[in-house]
Order: sequence, then C-alpha cells, then structure tokens
Amino acid sequence: MLKFLMKYFIDKKSLFHLMTYTVKSEKHIEDIVDKVDALCAEHNLALLHHYVYHEVVKEKGFPIERKVYIYEVCQAKVAALVLTDEPDFAPFMPCRIAIYEKDNHVVISTQNMQMMLDTLKSNKELHIQTNTLFETLKSLMNTLK
Repeated sequence: MLKFLMKYFIDKKSLFHLMTYTVKSEKHIEDIVDKVDALCAEHNLALLHHYVYHEVVKEKGFPIERKVYIYEVCQAKVAALVLTDEPDFAPFMPCRIAIYEKDNHVVISTQNMQMMLDTLKSNKELHIQTNTLFETLKSLMNTLK
C-alpha cells in the first residue's frame, strides 16, 4: 500500500517530510557537532557511535564537498523493552541523528518514528517509553540548532 501511495501520490519532498523529523540551523556545522556528546549525556542518551561520513566516503574513493555526520544514540532501558516486545523494530535501532550541510544552512534530521510508535498502543508502558524517547531525541535536536 505504501509503495502504491509513494509511486502515485507522494512526491519526493513530501515523502521525506513525512518520514523525517528535521530542524535547520544557521550555525556553523562544527559548532553543532562539537555539542553532540555533551547534549546526549544531558538528555540521558548514550552515544554509541558516530561517523564523519564525508571522510568515510572519501576514504572509499568518493569524495564529496558536503560535510555529513551521523550519530547513533540509544537508551538501553527503552531498547530492551522494544526488543523484548517488538523485535520487528530492530532494523530501526539505534536511533540516528544526521547533521549535514544543505543550501547554506545545517540540517539536523532523524527518522520520524511517530507512525511506527503509534502501533505500540496495545502495550501502554512500551508506548509511553518509546514516545518519551522520541520527544527526548527531538528536544536534543532542537537544543543543537
């Protein structure tokens, strides 16, 4: 069904708007990425890994001009709840934040999990915990901007 809708009714811009949560910043990208570690700790998110993606692809022989950083963050308690009750969510874990340059500003983006999280309403505790995590992630992103 989603494939049908995407093909016939949703243009690329609308699809990305639907599937991502994005904030923009006028700050320099270095000023933003320098704050990620500390803000993750402030928001009780574990920073599992980060990638300086423009360097990764350059090392593979595909240099790009745009700076792109990817951060993988997690809250172990919520991850354990999700993986215990809804292991089908595993491909969407951990939460990722992308920070990249676009059109003379910086974009801070993550997957919009709201539609998927709304499917968890039958497990009240899991629904509350995952929605709280998503709100925390959005708060962190808005603090970065």
